[in-house]
Amino acid sequence: MDSKQDQRDETRKHEEEPIIVASRRGQFRPFFFRMGPTSLFVASVVLISLMAVLYLSQLGQGVATNQQLQSTRVNESKIERQNHDLLQKLAEERSPAYIAEQARKQGLQPSDPDDIQIITVRGLESVPGEP
Repeated sequence: MDSKQDQRDETRKHEEEPIIVASRRGQFRPFFFRMGPTSLFVASVVLISLMAVLYLSQLGQGVATNQQLQSTRVNESKIERQNHDLLQKLAEERSPAYIAEQARKQGLQPSDPDDIQIITVRGLESVPGEP
């Protein structure tokens, strides 16, 4: 009789196993399947609001970066204009006419080639690379 009882118990265990597995499977379902329509709506609104906040923050960063880029370009164009003006001034100040005019303003005059005296030093070696 014990053997028949053992067989029945084993058969019952094998029959109960799928039921236990099925009941445990329900425990692993995501919680939002168990949510009611109101709580699901609230969760959806919260998620959509979070996505909107993230989108707006990204948009704000993009606008700030664009403004910074524009101000950098304005500064670049100002610096390019200053550079151009300085190059023109440098070219003007290097011209022989400008140099002669500035020399006259300081009281300098061109010398007469006949009045120039050349001094020669004996035993002096010339510097390499100079005439």
